[in-house]
Amino acid sequence: MTVSMSVVQDVLDNYKSAVYEKDVERFLSSYDPDVLIYDCWGKWESRGIAPWKESVTEWFNGLAADGVYLNVDFNDLVVEENSNLAFIHCTVTFAAHQEESGEKLRQITNRFTFGLRKEKDSWLITHEHSSLPIDMNTGKGMFNLK
Repeated sequence: MTVSMSVVQDVLDNYKSAVYEKDVERFLSSYDPDVLIYDCWGKWESRGIAPWKESVTEWFNGLAADGVYLNVDFNDLVVEENSNLAFIHCTVTFAAHQEESGEKLRQITNRFTFGLRKEKDSWLITHEHSSLPIDMNTGKGMFNLK
């Protein structure tokens, strides 16, 4: 599946809607085949689209099994771009809702950085880094500080 993303905002819009719909292929359409992911969930890194697809599939399948959908909000968004490269940093809030009732169950906020490159007429994520600050006393991630 090829999704044309002619402006950087299209990548973020695709991210939000693909997560909401749990559409693995559409979600991955925003990523370069050689993407490097530094994720704060379980794996130190994913190099290339194949291991990233495994992680995303597991994530979306888990949401489906739990009867949950996620609303994604990008906050404190800064986008810098030129004709071929873009850099985004922001906070991203993932709010889980029960599919049947729409009741909000939980939410977390992470820090994200995206590096993108323009290929033909579409923007692709070549690097993604998500993080949380660490409580130095407990060694645990600190959620929802914002």
